[in-house]
Amino acid sequence: MATRQGASLDRKKLMADPIMVTTIVLLIAFLTLFILYPLAILLVDSFISDTGLTFDIFKRIFNIPTFKTAITNTLKVGFLVGILSTAVGLLFAYVEVYVRSNRFMGGLFKVVSMLPVVSPPFVLSLSMIMLFGKAGIVTRHLLGIYDNSVYGFWGIAIVQSMTFFPVCYMMFRGLLKNIDPSLEEAARDMGASRMKVFTTVTLPLLLPGIGNAFLVTFIESIADFANPMIIGGSYDTLATTIYLQITGAYDKAGAAAMAVVLLSITLIMFAVQKYYLEAKSTATLTGKASRQRMLIEDKSVRVPLTVLCCAIALFVILMYICVPIGALFPTWGYKFFPLTTKWFQLVFTRYKGFKAFKDSFVLSIIAAPITALLSMIISYLVVKRKFKAKGFIEAVSMLAMAVPGTVLGVGYIRGYSGGIFHTGFMQGIYGTGLILIIVFIVRSLPTGTRSGIAALRQIDKSIEESAYDMGANSLQVFTSVTLPLIKDSFLSGLVTAFVRSITAISAIILLVTPQYLLITVQINEFAEKGSYGLACAFASLLILVTYTAVALMNLFIKHFGTSRKIKEEN
Repeated sequence: MATRQGASLDRKKLMADPIMVTTIVLLIAFLTLFILYPLAILLVDSFISDTGLTFDIFKRIFNIPTFKTAITNTLKVGFLVGILSTAVGLLFAYVEVYVRSNRFMGGLFKVVSMLPVVSPPFVLSLSMIMLFGKAGIVTRHLLGIYDNSVYGFWGIAIVQSMTFFPVCYMMFRGLLKNIDPSLEEAARDMGASRMKVFTTVTLPLLLPGIGNAFLVTFIESIADFANPMIIGGSYDTLATTIYLQITGAYDKAGAAAMAVVLLSITLIMFAVQKYYLEAKSTATLTGKASRQRMLIEDKSVRVPLTVLCCAIALFVILMYICVPIGALFPTWGYKFFPLTTKWFQLVFTRYKGFKAFKDSFVLSIIAAPITALLSMIISYLVVKRKFKAKGFIEAVSMLAMAVPGTVLGVGYIRGYSGGIFHTGFMQGIYGTGLILIIVFIVRSLPTGTRSGIAALRQIDKSIEESAYDMGANSLQVFTSVTLPLIKDSFLSGLVTAFVRSITAISAIILLVTPQYLLITVQINEFAEKGSYGLACAFASLLILVTYTAVALMNLFIKHFGTSRKIKEEN
């Protein structure tokens, strides 16, 4: 009864606050227009024709042999990438948490986990082609192999696994640190071997987390567009098939139906991961370790695992180093010396590099603070306020995480090229920089929202209530009390949003117009043409810009984030 009365009182206070009500209404409108509507229009285009409800479009696309092959290919790659990424991520996390290692290993792991975050999604594809392609350094020039082809199933699987396993590593690291060492040490005291302890104690505790990591990488893999486009060759996946259906066959209705199929797969997997495995993981691993873990020092365990992790980490780093080196070769595959800077010069003299970097940087720097602020507002409403539309706001803001970029791009084309529901309303945003900024915001919103929700749940409600009691309105409380307390999460969301925006390709490649030159689109274009020197030059400069921006933002966070004293207390 008291709980109901408290909730009723909270709702009355909310309705009496015009600023908060306006914010909620505008937020619902934004989420509806730019997340729900593009997805709804795909369903409308796929199922409704001039004669009414129909399945003819789906019948037509399923009669296309390449589409059925693309579905099979996508699922095969997704399962293999999920297994490989999960296994390698678990190996890295286990070595870091359980095995005694030196600072070099810690630094190596940190670099490997950071590289995919701040690099374009297709950098490893370029490296694989340059090292192991038909004119690759390793295959042709070192081993003398001429009939080898890195393109296709194995090329995509290896590149995606190297790209996504750091995500699994970060997930497992947190889970392993939360396992109480006394559980494993009790089994050791009873005579169990380390392998027996791992298989009977550690692994069962990790099973929900393993399932979670597998599904996350599976979703990332099947939604990936850039890597299959560059290294896939004739191996079609759903993301590339949808793109070619629009740009090659000019079949927008067919592309919409294909997008619905891909969206259905990702939504099912996302629902399982979000509402089943995450809940089980939370219930299985509770609290922090009761005391410090005794690290493994046995050479028979430590040396093989450390060597294996070092080999994988160094190979990944080598792959990233190949990109700037490849940009210095005069003619890739035939002439490697003397090194030259001609590709970098051509980027800025012939191929409008300044415009590409300016457009990408400006659009990303506009989108980043808006994304960070929206994320914090959504987090604040979800955690600190009670109202009927709260569940809608949380669910829709997180929905973008499960929507592949290609699907979202098709939804925006179908939804805004002729205006909302083809009425002409809001048609003006199509083909402009505004729609690109909106896509950047929508794609980065879930990450910032999750970070904000985690931070806000640590703040006691009484702190804000005392500000209300002193006469502050909701805007003043949010800006002067709540936001300063979560500014680390805000600034972290700002950095993440900027990086995700400037390195994005899958959602924007279908929406970008000649008015805007974006770096990632340029890299993809030159890689498709086989101009790997130019592609590497663009990619190297993009990595440099991204790293510099992240370093500057991290420096800003260090000086203007939460004080060291508060961090130590937390």
